[in-house]
Amino acid sequence: MRDQRRAPRIGEGPSSSGFEWQEVRQGRHPGDRYVRITRGGSSRFTTKPPQNVIIHGEQTKSRSPLSRLIHAVRRTILGRPIPTERESHERLSKIKALAIFASDNISSSAYATEEIMRILVLAGAGALVWTLPFTLAIILVLAVVVISYQQTLRAYPSGGGSYIVASDNLGPPAGLIAAAALLIDYVLTVSVSIAAGVAAITSIVPGLFTLRVEIAVTFIILLALGNLRGIRESGTIFAAPTYVYLFAIFGLLAYGLLRDAMGTLPIYHAPAGWVPSTGIETLGLLLILRAFSSGAVALTGVEAVSNGIPAFKPPESHNARIVLIAMGTLFGTLFLGISFLVTHIGIVPDPSEKETVLNQLAVSLVGEGSPYHYLVQVSTALILVLAANTAFADFPRLASILGADRYLPRQLQYRGDRLAFDTGIIFLTVVASTLVVVFHGSVTSLIPLYTVGVFIAFSLSQSGMVRHWWKLRAVDKLWWARALFNGVGAFATMVVAIVVGIAKFALGAWLVLLLIPIFVILMVLIHRHYTELTKELHAKPGDEILSRGLVPNVVVPISRLDHPSLAAVNFAQAISSDVTIVHVVENQAEEEQFRADWNAFNFALPLVIVESPYRRLIDPLLEYIDEIDERDPERPVAVILAEFVPRHWWEYLLHNLTAWRLKFHLFNRRNTITIDVPYHVGEGAGEILGGFNIAKKR
Repeated sequence: MRDQRRAPRIGEGPSSSGFEWQEVRQGRHPGDRYVRITRGGSSRFTTKPPQNVIIHGEQTKSRSPLSRLIHAVRRTILGRPIPTERESHERLSKIKALAIFASDNISSSAYATEEIMRILVLAGAGALVWTLPFTLAIILVLAVVVISYQQTLRAYPSGGGSYIVASDNLGPPAGLIAAAALLIDYVLTVSVSIAAGVAAITSIVPGLFTLRVEIAVTFIILLALGNLRGIRESGTIFAAPTYVYLFAIFGLLAYGLLRDAMGTLPIYHAPAGWVPSTGIETLGLLLILRAFSSGAVALTGVEAVSNGIPAFKPPESHNARIVLIAMGTLFGTLFLGISFLVTHIGIVPDPSEKETVLNQLAVSLVGEGSPYHYLVQVSTALILVLAANTAFADFPRLASILGADRYLPRQLQYRGDRLAFDTGIIFLTVVASTLVVVFHGSVTSLIPLYTVGVFIAFSLSQSGMVRHWWKLRAVDKLWWARALFNGVGAFATMVVAIVVGIAKFALGAWLVLLLIPIFVILMVLIHRHYTELTKELHAKPGDEILSRGLVPNVVVPISRLDHPSLAAVNFAQAISSDVTIVHVVENQAEEEQFRADWNAFNFALPLVIVESPYRRLIDPLLEYIDEIDERDPERPVAVILAEFVPRHWWEYLLHNLTAWRLKFHLFNRRNTITIDVPYHVGEGAGEILGGFNIAKKR
């Protein structure tokens, strides 16, 4: 009698150090049977009671030269995998978190003033004096938003992004609107930041202007690679440029303010043709709204801190509040200082976008080509490029939450071996790169699409917080004061959202306002699919899909009698006594030859020859399986496929891979089970076929 060996299982008891095998063996006398237990250690696993195993280290199997090469390149670029137990060590300190989550907001100081001026200059050079008042108004809104979000961080210490806050307090529809708005805004954050960074580079190297799209896409890919290495390591890589930028711009502003106090500010002469002699538009309400909405881009990035709370070191909420205050203070100071100096000097924006306002300010104060001029421009370019890192930190995290809630594909919720949300990072890279290419890397063309979504999310989040405090009115005596803070924030951001939507509607904001409901509908449909699928797939004890008494009809299609085919036949006999061999031929000569070969093996199995006068292979097999199914629809059909595995991957190109093609057609067929029996070329037939005996005629 053949030994019956159970699959390896974990040994029980304190003496177990590895796997346990149980084998039922036949004794010397009839009826004597005993169980042999074999225990052994494993170099791959560690036993963890009661019946768990933990894999050692990476244990990544690279079975071919190509896979080993891919694995080596991946580990070189992305680093070694990080175990889950070290997740706490991947958290961010306040210093690194400021560089990761505040770089988007802080970097806006490099172009926010310029975007206001580009709109005001349409009313003539004299209208540029309004740059500073608009700056102060935007800083006031920023202060309101920062104070309001302090409340959110306290109320949601585990992460209080707009999606979570709006969903909890205003319902799923509001949460989905906020999520859609933020996802769009994060994509635009990458596109705008990278385009602005490239603009800073081309300001000092004009010859690169024609390559701005290629340079921008390259930067996006490099950022993606940095984030695929994990959030802590990306923080280490990207922290320095943020602080270099702060040092360079604060130094430039301090020097400029000192010269202003001494009355030695340089005299500025705009190149001919930059400033119209008379305004081409009147400084009316619409132009004022457009100027304000263009400068409001400076408020983006505030949401990033509340979304990224789980990435902070403990105490997470406290550290996030400190970073949020530091971010608002640093940005407000830079924005105000730049606007003050450029208006006092009289700088005007370059209509061709080849030279930024910040570059002109640096040239005016420290001279073109000076070391400090290059420091300002290089640090500006770096922080603008790295500002996109805020979106790379938050987009995948938000997409992961939506994936876990079944509003986006589930693949987005899982982390890779570096504890990064790989799928979300790759998706963001592709979409942002596409936008840069479509809009030719122009900041001015991308800006109208920007900020609409983020202010919609701001408004919903702060409105949700008002509702949150109202629900806590019975246990919190100061609920009214907290609700008032968030109410002011909701009102301010709602007004800005309306202003931005109206002012930029014709310039491109209509596209974002159209995409938001489309995304919401798409997420609802995805959620409906997952909900219906869960109901369909849900199982409870006692459920049976196939009756245990129904033995499947086993079909083994073979093209010739060789080792792979024999392996499939052996396996079929091991699982069923009802096995049919099927062979497709084109003509009678082929049939006679195959029958002769078959009879030589003396098999005791039924053989069906299917003639195919039109020389097709897959269709006749499918028709035969359909015929079996129709004659006995209660029984499932099991198709055993013989496959050989070549020694080298490129050898697949030399074969027609019939089994793969047949599997493709069988996969969607109802009441059908498909089983692969692989035969590895180069391994002995005895090793592959050992343990099974072919039933032969007696």
